Amino acid sequence: METPDFFRSRLDAMLDPRHPLVILADRMPWTTLEEALRKNRQATPVEEEPREDLLGSSVQSRGGKVSAAGRPALPLRLMIGLLYLKHAYNESDEGVCARYAESPAWQYFCGSEYFEHCAPCDPTKLVQFRKQLSEAGAEEMLAKTIEAAVSMKAVTPTDLEQVIVDTTVMEKAVAYPTDSRLLEVASSGEAALFG
Repeated sequence: METPDFFRSRLDAMLDPRHPLVILADRMPWTTLEEALRKNRQATPVEEEPREDLLGSSVQSRGGKVSAAGRPALPLRLMIGLLYLKHAYNESDEGVCARYAESPAWQYFCGSEYFEHCAPCDPTKLVQFRKQLSEAGAEEMLAKTIEAAVSMKAVTPTDLEQVIVDTTVMEKAVAYPTDSRLLEVASSGEAALFG
């Protein structure tokens, strides 16, 4: 067991155990989800490109295996948690990283033990993670979320039998700068202003 930090409070001691994200974080099957997603992550394909230079022809390769010399990978639980929060709260990549730094509940959900005052990662890491995750990984995340919701009795299996999707398309009333109506509005406003 890890020695506790005497100068910081643990997140599990700070948060209300009835908070929805705390309940969900405690009931999610994180280990099985991480194992399933490790299998589904796609490696970057190796691209070889012949090129000519002063010394003759050579082959330049891009992509492939990750070097062990770089920064260590971010925890998979953190990345999965950030993706869940991004979609649950309809945030952008930048927004989810900013809100993570402000919310102890978000940090607990993503697996942190202590509160951190900084963003978990650069927002571009979420883009890279989504590319590596693949469609099968996204489906696995959705399936585990549904399983957790059913086990918590938040939804029943009969609720999942029929899905209703609203695909109504509405035209927006967009006024383009070339419209004569805008010219009339501008001239009438000018007349009222200088009247």
